[in-house]
Amino acid sequence: MSDTSLDALYAASDARKQHLDDVRQAARKLADRYPLSYWRECDKNEKYPWEFVNAFAAAGWMGVMMPEEYGGMGLGLTEAAIMLQEVAASGAGMSGASAVHFYIFPPAPILRHGTEEMKKRVLPALARGETLMAFGVTEPTSGVDTSRIRTRAERKGDRWVINGQKVWSTNAQNAKKYLILARTSPRDEQRPLDGMTLFFADMDRKHCDVRVIDKLGRAAVDSNEVFIDGLEVADENVIGEVGKGFYYLIDGLNPERIVVGTETVGIGRAALGMAVKYANERVVFDRPIGKNQAVANPLAENWIRLEAANAVCMQAAELFDRGLPCGPESNAAKFLGADAGYLACDQAMQTHGGYAYSKEYHIERLWREVRLLRLAPISQEMVLNYVANKVLGLPKSY
Repeated sequence: MSDTSLDALYAASDARKQHLDDVRQAARKLADRYPLSYWRECDKNEKYPWEFVNAFAAAGWMGVMMPEEYGGMGLGLTEAAIMLQEVAASGAGMSGASAVHFYIFPPAPILRHGTEEMKKRVLPALARGETLMAFGVTEPTSGVDTSRIRTRAERKGDRWVINGQKVWSTNAQNAKKYLILARTSPRDEQRPLDGMTLFFADMDRKHCDVRVIDKLGRAAVDSNEVFIDGLEVADENVIGEVGKGFYYLIDGLNPERIVVGTETVGIGRAALGMAVKYANERVVFDRPIGKNQAVANPLAENWIRLEAANAVCMQAAELFDRGLPCGPESNAAKFLGADAGYLACDQAMQTHGGYAYSKEYHIERLWREVRLLRLAPISQEMVLNYVANKVLGLPKSY
């Protein structure tokens, strides 16, 4: 390679680094307008963070990955991952990250598989943050075996009528739209994942009984059970081909897992920063507790784990943006991020000692929120199952 070619390569690399740093700084500057006290109030009062959401929508962040032709920024997964990481790292945790996350990723099946008419009709309002949608996949009787969902959609003329039950539907208290996966043909033992269809439905409260779930953390962003009775959806709001809905969902799993990894790294960084500050300021036996290796070394290990997890997340995001296979890397990103983030929050609790239980220090909120991500959107065990089977070539265990 010539010196000229190398110079061009280095210049492009420097420009890319500067661009990503600009994204990071812009997102963090906006997130920092909402102090820890704001998030404590939202969590305590189970108040949806509309002021925060509207500010990020006004800045265009809800359309970060949406093509410009539909009103978005037209940026990649790397930029979205960095933006959401900074939201989490600001101390907003999952209360802030989830509130933005669910504008960006649930619409992916529409963008990739919807008709052009549907895209033009639906996507601009989503990119502007004007349409809040909920996501209905998980059911109480099927767990991670999505092939066994019982929610059904029956064709009646030019419409579909949906009946069933969903659980853990985020945003359903306020959502105007509902992305629903329903069975449109019976389960076939030979091809159990066929026969499910995605619908972009109105969240019609006459036909959707939404009941909030009282849960451990992230109280600011609601999770719900939804009982669906006779909900009608027009043909024009069927996403893609009837019976192929599950495969459209799969398309969006890798990018979401990558971003969950960066969000949990962000939460871990927030907790680590709080713990380091406390370890420097807290004096016991006439010395700051951070002078004790029993306190300092675990925090140093947390930093190493967070940096390693983040490196895998960024590698996976780059592969995705280049259109390259990234299944193993995406799953590893989620696994490592969830573990590193949780361990950092847990060690921050230990560093603060008894004060960790006091909401004055905010650690307990981050700890409650980050614990979720070792379970969702996919459990650590299911990640290991994937790697064992798809990467190592071991027999499928489920």
